[in-house]
Amino acid sequence: MGLFKDRQDAGRRLAEKLSDYAGRNDVIVLGLPRGGVPVAFEVAKALNAPLDVFLVRKLGAPGNPELAMGAIASGGVIVLNDDIIRSFTVSERTIEIVAAGETDELKRRESVYRGNRPMADMRGRCAILVDDGLATGASMRAAVAALGRLEPARIVIAVPTSAPETCAAFETEVDTIICAETPQPFNAVGLWYDDFSQTTDAEVQDYMRRAGKELPPAA
Repeated sequence: MGLFKDRQDAGRRLAEKLSDYAGRNDVIVLGLPRGGVPVAFEVAKALNAPLDVFLVRKLGAPGNPELAMGAIASGGVIVLNDDIIRSFTVSERTIEIVAAGETDELKRRESVYRGNRPMADMRGRCAILVDDGLATGASMRAAVAALGRLEPARIVIAVPTSAPETCAAFETEVDTIICAETPQPFNAVGLWYDDFSQTTDAEVQDYMRRAGKELPPAA
């Protein structure tokens, strides 16, 4: 049995750890699509904060696409995992090809999830980046690098579950990191959910529509 029933349950329980951010007018919650959005919606609802999406795509290693050799985020920021790249002897050309494909998918998702609406202004705000969990942290690291260019006053990472060493590594990279559970051995994010079925584009769109009606505006 997992630590969480599903992503909604995880989001509600994560929100309990974020009560210090409730009711503040400088806070914005950013969900990493797709799996982070259901978690982020519950967090935003509990904090009465606006919700937006922050796009990031994993760069899968050749022959093992689930293993992240890096990630790409909005703004063209690429973060590479040098250890994985060395282990798989990945060439620069291969990295370029994988990154180009993921860039196309990132742009498609931005159009699907946000439409023509520009991203909210992050300057001077406390941005809470939410995902459904952290394994290697490559996708979150790319998100942090990209978000830093948008000049928020503070960057907070909040996840329901994380590998202990990944959670600890981020302590020096952001203002605050909150990992509700850090089981050991960790192995994979999905192991800690009873229901870890894939979040669809339609579900993300539905959460963003609901956020537009139920939560403060992101802009």
